[in-house]
Amino acid sequence: MTNAPAAPASDLDRAPRPVRRVAIASFVGTALESYDFYVFAYFAAFFVGPLFFEPLGVFGGTLSAFLSIALAFVVRPLGAIVFGHLGDRIGRRSTLIVTITLMGVATGLIGVLPDYATAGWLGAIGLVVLRILQGLSLGGEWGGAVLLATEHADPRRRPFFAAVPQLGSPVGSILSATVFLVMTTLLTTEAMVAWGWRIPFLTAIPLLLVSLYLRWSIDETPVFRELVAEHRRDRVPFLAMFARQPVAIVVAVGAALLGIGSYSLMNTYTVNYGVTELGFSFQDLLVATTIGGLLQLVTIPTFGWLATRVGSARVVAWGALGTLLITFPMYWLLQFATFPILVGTMIIGGILPTMAWASLGGLMGDLFDDHYRYSALSFAYSIAAVISGFVPALTLALGEATAFEWWHPGVVLATMSAITLGSALAAGTIARSRAAAPAAD
Repeated sequence: MTNAPAAPASDLDRAPRPVRRVAIASFVGTALESYDFYVFAYFAAFFVGPLFFEPLGVFGGTLSAFLSIALAFVVRPLGAIVFGHLGDRIGRRSTLIVTITLMGVATGLIGVLPDYATAGWLGAIGLVVLRILQGLSLGGEWGGAVLLATEHADPRRRPFFAAVPQLGSPVGSILSATVFLVMTTLLTTEAMVAWGWRIPFLTAIPLLLVSLYLRWSIDETPVFRELVAEHRRDRVPFLAMFARQPVAIVVAVGAALLGIGSYSLMNTYTVNYGVTELGFSFQDLLVATTIGGLLQLVTIPTFGWLATRVGSARVVAWGALGTLLITFPMYWLLQFATFPILVGTMIIGGILPTMAWASLGGLMGDLFDDHYRYSALSFAYSIAAVISGFVPALTLALGEATAFEWWHPGVVLATMSAITLGSALAAGTIARSRAAAPAAD
């Protein structure tokens, strides 16, 4: 009984001070990455088309804005390969310093780009380049952040500490949504287009300095130091991972699909669907998604703590099964278009996928050998993110084909849930096999 995991509120407090510092550094970095990434999505409609792609007209400019959002998703696997290699070769800490610097600088530079009226297509070219850099950075951030937090922690607490970086996503989303609400309230549309859009991007610089300070002040993980001491680093970790655990890569991608894809569905497609088809205001939907994000600040560490009791794969499976069961009732209720139902949908529809999201890092960490673990986590996560990037478009196409029947988003969410459920069950089997044969690690 003395070795039982502590309650989630005290798990971080009771950890040794260096472990707490590492966990905080990991969380702050992922929060900054998420803020930088999502703030572009919120503000793109205000400035990308009108300012950088003006000659393309309204439709062409809007399409270019959406493509600029998609671009960063498409290049994420390349960032996962590059930074995964560095993370397994030169260390987790050093690589994460590079990724956070790349994201922060690229985001800040977006805020000083010249528009088309000032410099012609030069600003658009710069925007594309900076979005590529953002995507590359994001491809290498998540896997390293999870390993930074977990490889410093007691093995019994690792599922909880794997959930700590996951807090960065809702925090980044809440911050970016708050900035959007405040600025659109205080500034006119003309002021936003003229200069206001630059402010959120410039705030990335002071946030970057805080994150860099935290990451410079921590040590390399004990696991990586052991790899170096024992001369167990692979020359090409990416190839070693596919040679030794190809099935685990597929399982990890499937396990990540619901946690990432549900966010794309709820916070992107459902917001648009709620405005265009159900009659909600954009502000109502933004408030509802922000409430859901605030709730995740409690549920993510709680589910991380639960994973220390029953195992990460089992928590992911429970989240996927629960989501599968509530999907169609949830979307049926949403058609009645009242604000309380909307908030309830965002809360209930967020809690269960959050189980799969919170425990994802622990599940993946249990799947892979330590000498290519950075590459494996980063690559699997980035592939799932790319697939998830197409979820809104696929759901829209299904909506068009079904005359926007109330159940059409449910088909997509149920499919992702079923894939993640099967993958989580497979991950549990793989993890148990690895635990029974520790020499393989």
